[in-house]
Amino acid sequence: MSVTLIGLGIKQGDLTKSAENALSAADEIIARTSHSASFANLQGFNARTLDDIFLKSRNFDTLNKNLAKEVLKAGRSGRVCYCVDGAVSEDEACKIILSRTKAEVCEGVSHVSHILNAAGMKSGQITSLSAYEARALKSCRAAVIYDIDDQFAASEVKLVLSELFGEECYCAFVRGDKAKKIKVYEIDRQKEYDMSCAVAIEEGDFLKKERYDFADLVHMMELLRAPGGCPWDRAQTSESIKQNAIEEAYELADAIERGDDEAIMEETGDVLLQAAFHAVIKNEQGVFNATDAITGIVKKLIFRHSHIFGKDKAKDEGEALGVWEKNKATEKHQTTFWESVMAVPKNMPACMRAQKVGKRAGKSGMDFLSPVSASEKLWEEVTEMVEAMKREDKNATFDEAGDVLFAAVNCCRLAGVDCEEALSAAVNKFSKRFEACEKLIISEGKDITELDEMELDYYWMRAKNAT
Repeated sequence: MSVTLIGLGIKQGDLTKSAENALSAADEIIARTSHSASFANLQGFNARTLDDIFLKSRNFDTLNKNLAKEVLKAGRSGRVCYCVDGAVSEDEACKIILSRTKAEVCEGVSHVSHILNAAGMKSGQITSLSAYEARALKSCRAAVIYDIDDQFAASEVKLVLSELFGEECYCAFVRGDKAKKIKVYEIDRQKEYDMSCAVAIEEGDFLKKERYDFADLVHMMELLRAPGGCPWDRAQTSESIKQNAIEEAYELADAIERGDDEAIMEETGDVLLQAAFHAVIKNEQGVFNATDAITGIVKKLIFRHSHIFGKDKAKDEGEALGVWEKNKATEKHQTTFWESVMAVPKNMPACMRAQKVGKRAGKSGMDFLSPVSASEKLWEEVTEMVEAMKREDKNATFDEAGDVLFAAVNCCRLAGVDCEEALSAAVNKFSKRFEACEKLIISEGKDITELDEMELDYYWMRAKNAT
């Protein structure tokens, strides 16, 4: 196998002497494409192009694999030079070839350095890639995207950069050696496109950005907790703000119940703030950082979804949940049912915790046969509570009250009812009826505190019928 990878640079005249020597000694010369200005550097050499592979490939990933496959195949028959526009280090097919064989490299002028020079930008933390890979661009501070050879590619780049930086953000549109300042939304509104077209967008003032991502949120918390930052934020610990996460989660759930999308967006941000806050605090302590936390949850999702990413099978929602629970137990090293029961957080709302504990214990077989049999236990517990109250035994009443509530949760659980949601709905219903009841009483010139039980029942039934 003899393959030499050659970077043709950006324009005619960029070819290096070592590249010329390699081309002269080659049995075959293959060019990635003829649709670039640097292809002119192969004048005088007999080169075949792989333009036809571009047409046959479904996507950019397939294209690179097909290009590499063709070059490696040719390399088995003699000395082959594979020539790419720009630099070898920027070409994905070249990276595949280098991973599969020991190839010589004659580097050329890179797209990125040329674009940065044309745009008058400084190098730094810049993410660079082809327009055909634009969808893979996620979080970044600055970006250079090249190969914007038609309006479709320009539109893809515009959508990605609008999401990351905002459509009103300024960028440099480069064509050949010239650059002009435009807004992101104008990327697909240019008159002409060719292989030399590119966009460069640099990091702006952090406080004036139009779009922010989770990395920016973490950075904001770092600024607030840095020396000279916010005294309150600097004083907090994970312990001092632990309740905030619960409160924000409840506010998010409330927004979801109201169907208020604007509030859902706001409260989702508040929940993410709590995650970022804890990640920054723990990073300061050298325990973990935000990337560690995100890596952990992604790996957890991969492991627990073995019916998607592994060998397990799941035909429906129930089987999928079963796979999840099995993998969770393995992950938590739980070999007994009591370990699963004891793992339920003790600071959960009591009703929610009771339902989860009952469900986990039930997997061992220790459960009622049906909601009806569970209801029999409920009546038994109610009777015992009434007897304790008649005896005026406060301790026994306390114990029996807990048993009544736990029995009620088990009864509802087996009936397929989410107890937390059911109780919340009942409280909401009572509150609305109480409001309607008192308004009726006031409208008739009466004071609710002066009514007897029969009168209160009368107004309550009227309110119930009205609501």
